[in-house]
Amino acid sequence: MSSITTLNPATNQKIDTYQLYSPDMTSQILTEVQATWKSWRQTDFEHRAQLMRKAARVLRDNKKSYATMMMQEMGKVHSSGVAEIEKCAWVCEYYADNASTFLEREFIESDASSSYISYEPLGVILAVMPWNYPFWQVFRFAAPTLMAGNCGILKHASNVPGCALLIEDVFIKAGFPDNTFRSLLIPSSDVEAVIENDIIKAVTLTGSGPAGSAVASKAGQHIKKTVLELGGSDPYLILEDADIALAASQCCQSRLLNAGQSCIGAKRFIVVDAIYDAFLEAFKDNMSNAIMGNPVEQVDLGPMARHDLRDEVHDQVVKSIEKGAKLELGGNVPDHEGAFYPPTILTKVKPGMPAYDEEIFGPVASVIRVKNEEEAIRVANDSSFGLGGAVFTKDIKRGERIAAQELQSGCCFVNQFVKSDPRLPFGGIKTSGYGRELSYYGIREFVNIKTVYINNN
Repeated sequence: MSSITTLNPATNQKIDTYQLYSPDMTSQILTEVQATWKSWRQTDFEHRAQLMRKAARVLRDNKKSYATMMMQEMGKVHSSGVAEIEKCAWVCEYYADNASTFLEREFIESDASSSYISYEPLGVILAVMPWNYPFWQVFRFAAPTLMAGNCGILKHASNVPGCALLIEDVFIKAGFPDNTFRSLLIPSSDVEAVIENDIIKAVTLTGSGPAGSAVASKAGQHIKKTVLELGGSDPYLILEDADIALAASQCCQSRLLNAGQSCIGAKRFIVVDAIYDAFLEAFKDNMSNAIMGNPVEQVDLGPMARHDLRDEVHDQVVKSIEKGAKLELGGNVPDHEGAFYPPTILTKVKPGMPAYDEEIFGPVASVIRVKNEEEAIRVANDSSFGLGGAVFTKDIKRGERIAAQELQSGCCFVNQFVKSDPRLPFGGIKTSGYGRELSYYGIREFVNIKTVYINNN
């Protein structure tokens, strides 16, 4: 394969064709980025911050055209794409404002005349990124990584090459030195060779479990650090004292966000028996009133990113129904062009069904009936995933206890759907990955935490 042709998932129309980079070209880019890093690592925080703030301005100045590229390549609703770019600008400004504080020397009392912790950049960091949030996933890596004094290499998903090149161009327009951040248009089969290259010092991946396992395995062979943000099957617990209208609205928003293609989207809705019927009715009303259509318009969800992804989701729904799940809403492939899939609700979901055991990466909700809080927590944790979760209850202390102490996940919210925020660490446990992005935890993932010990005697 020497080229990539992109297709609009809403219309099936060809968008563009991109030539893939040869191994020699890839190697040359890595060499150029390494050369830039040798000087970039010496720059001070204020200089980096000035450039990162310019990157935020570039993003805002071009947010409509960047949103259009996302809409064309992976079907994102245009207004959602604009919001995504605004969030990217926010994370750039957040690290421009805070990186120097997050990475300032920490003096420690010891037997030394002076001893402290110094945070030093590692070098060139590889990011392997997915298509579902083509800009946000990259900028939440790039902003802290560059502010820490590293340089970045991006291998983006093959269906969003236009986004990958636009991201590279953001840093050029902002005035960063040439080759501070580069995108590689290469097939997935070439990623191992990039990881093996001595220039690459660490790897971060957002994607599927199998992809994360493969990347971590290859990086491990070469003793290179990895951060993995993988799949999720987030449980939302609806307790008997929940505000049903609030819970139904929040659950619907989370499940349909990005046409259901979000790792931290609500997937499993675990409802206590006492309010099960009332919640299901309210939830069904919200889901059935969602507008699906052309992402250029004001709709709630557009198409899924590719036809094969839509077909995989439908297959999971069909297999779950064959195993005894009940279809309450949706569940059909629309008879018109585009990779569309309607808001879908399954009930009577049990272990052994794809809707219970697997992540369904599309607008499909699995509603599970339980007796009480204890069973709700058990079912919530009965998963190989551990990315996010939420609890809906009017008893805030009860909700906080469950979120903080009971749910096995990296992010737990009370009376609010799960979302990422530059100020808070983001990541999972179990097969949802390891390491953290965002906040001061994120910027410290790819630095050398160095002990400096000085004896004046």
